[in-house]
Amino acid sequence: MPDFTVHKYSPAVKTQWDSFLASAKNATFLFQRDFMDYHTDRFQDHSLLIYKHNHLFALFPANVSDGHVYSHQGLSYGGLILNEKARLDEVVMAFAKLLEHYHAQGFSTVEIKLLPGFYATRPSGEMEYILFLLNAKTVRTEVASLIDLSYPVKVHGSRKDGIRKAKNHNLVIDKTGDFKPFWDKILTPNLAARHKAKPVHTLQEITLLATRFPENIKQYNVLKEGKIVAGCTIFETMTTAHVQYISADDDRQEHGALDFLFTQLITHDFLHKRYFDFGISNEDGGKKLNVGLHSWKRGFGAQPFAQKTYHVDLTRPIHLKSVLI
Repeated sequence: MPDFTVHKYSPAVKTQWDSFLASAKNATFLFQRDFMDYHTDRFQDHSLLIYKHNHLFALFPANVSDGHVYSHQGLSYGGLILNEKARLDEVVMAFAKLLEHYHAQGFSTVEIKLLPGFYATRPSGEMEYILFLLNAKTVRTEVASLIDLSYPVKVHGSRKDGIRKAKNHNLVIDKTGDFKPFWDKILTPNLAARHKAKPVHTLQEITLLATRFPENIKQYNVLKEGKIVAGCTIFETMTTAHVQYISADDDRQEHGALDFLFTQLITHDFLHKRYFDFGISNEDGGKKLNVGLHSWKRGFGAQPFAQKTYHVDLTRPIHLKSVLI
């Protein structure tokens, strides 16, 4: 029987943490400590490293708040990070040890927003199976719009109309390392006016992260006579181009900037990826669907993909190891 031990993350093991990610089958750059630690002032980290016979076996990015564990409130997804050598029965035992650790620390629940399967480089359904065994409660289901780029991209006629409008307005696409025009003139004002919200990342934060991860974080703007009218921020992983932010000015229907931009990104700039992820079109934890936004994404050939968030109750007995026969 393998001997598993759990250790809380500290900066002293940063190199070990990041090195493990390089060989993991279900990790993205969001799990690197230079990404996770940019907002340490907002989240109390309680990430774990799980060792098997003193060899690093798995990682668990997490923060804690008010007696609850989250994997991870500052990231788009979480769960156990594994490499392809991990055996399912051993993953079950390792996760049992993880739950014992958090229970001993006095936490009452663990919330896990699962990494969508299309981000993994190898099949990695271990967490879903374990959460089934635990009778974990689904507390949120959000729907992303995903294009499988291994199939021919079919752009709907209504999107083609937007492309014609953009060409008639002489719009141009500018790939840039300067996030300020999009943040200050398009994204932030639109979020404030339409949703009374702010971008998750400040301008200073996204600029810092793009400096740390220039191959992963990219900004595309659409210009009309040198003036920005629309844009998007892409987070690129091994398998997927993910739209982190998207916004346009009030004339977007007239000039077709977003149709123009995303047609180029999908059919040219990121065609080498397996997937193009438009992100979710939900509000209220998935209970409300923005039909117009979802339909616009579907116009590029995107299909729905459900991303689930689970609660594990640590206040009742957990007998994970008993399922192994």
